[in-house]
Amino acid sequence: MKYRVNRRTGDRISEIGLGSSYTHEAGMDEGVRALRRAYEGGVNYFDLAAGHGDSFPIYGEALSDVRGSIFYQIHFGADYSKGEYGWSLELDPVKRSLERQLKALRTDYIDYGFIHCQDEDSDWETYKANGVYDYLLSMKKAGVVRHIGVSSHTPAVASRIIDEAEPDMLMFSINPGYDYGQGEYAHGGVDERAELYRKCERLGVGISVMKPFSGGQMLDAATSPFGRALTPWQCLRYALDKPGVLTVLPGFKDIGEVEQLLAYCDQPEEALDYGVLGTFAPADARGRCVYCNHCQPCPMGLDIGLINKYYDLARTGDGMAAEHYRALERTAGDCVACGHCDGRCPFHVAQSARMEEIRAYFGK
Repeated sequence: MKYRVNRRTGDRISEIGLGSSYTHEAGMDEGVRALRRAYEGGVNYFDLAAGHGDSFPIYGEALSDVRGSIFYQIHFGADYSKGEYGWSLELDPVKRSLERQLKALRTDYIDYGFIHCQDEDSDWETYKANGVYDYLLSMKKAGVVRHIGVSSHTPAVASRIIDEAEPDMLMFSINPGYDYGQGEYAHGGVDERAELYRKCERLGVGISVMKPFSGGQMLDAATSPFGRALTPWQCLRYALDKPGVLTVLPGFKDIGEVEQLLAYCDQPEEALDYGVLGTFAPADARGRCVYCNHCQPCPMGLDIGLINKYYDLARTGDGMAAEHYRALERTAGDCVACGHCDGRCPFHVAQSARMEEIRAYFGK
């Protein structure tokens, strides 16, 4: 397992985490076995916007003895008063739900307390007007909540709340379908979504990724918006390559699905290559580097994807990205314009010309 550090909190977070949409379907015994296997495999980050309230006792049984070495993100607005997941912007249901969740989890603190499911500007206004946001802040002041997060499917709303609430983590839905305008939560255009990811990277707001498989649609050719299935590992790598992303949080139903997720860590690079997406990309996505490194290997040893990423971030004002670029052993100035990358880029990026552009921008 590899880990990434949340720059705002210093937390060292596993690249592969777990969501809890389907945990209750596993039942107590299988769910406990699956969660323990995940923990033993290095997973230390768990999202608890669960599909059903029955999930929480499973987590409590499986992980309470290692509570100090894991992270829970818990949502102020997820309501389990009727068992199944519900969404509430009302203060009293939020309070009651939090009390039940903490008791079932056998914990007295929350690592990341989330402003939950903000997809419209009106959601955020109501959340504040009803006192839910103030309650979350009071829980942070009391030490029950350690850090603030926000979950959203809408780039514009997420960006606004990042500005106003200054959260430490954003939970956002990232997969190729949504990024290319396909699917229920495909809110925002290609550039708008990419700008949100870059903004998070620039500000140090970590992204935890929900719906990396688009509810399983990306994994089945019959339901994929592209008419072709991707593997779980390609989807995970796609999300992890986005700026700002710290961890990806797929759901699971049994220990077999956990084993499949853990297998990501042992895959060769060719199994993670999602360059095939270049054949599906819409017109407004072509010519834009997505940092997939399908163009590798570079004869001159350039990490072309990383050079592009630092350039894109630096242009948005990320001074740290500029420093990282200048610390690279080989930069765009080492490009000899051989054209190898141009011929291999599935997204039709003129990388040779872009390397010259980047060299001019950084002065080397």
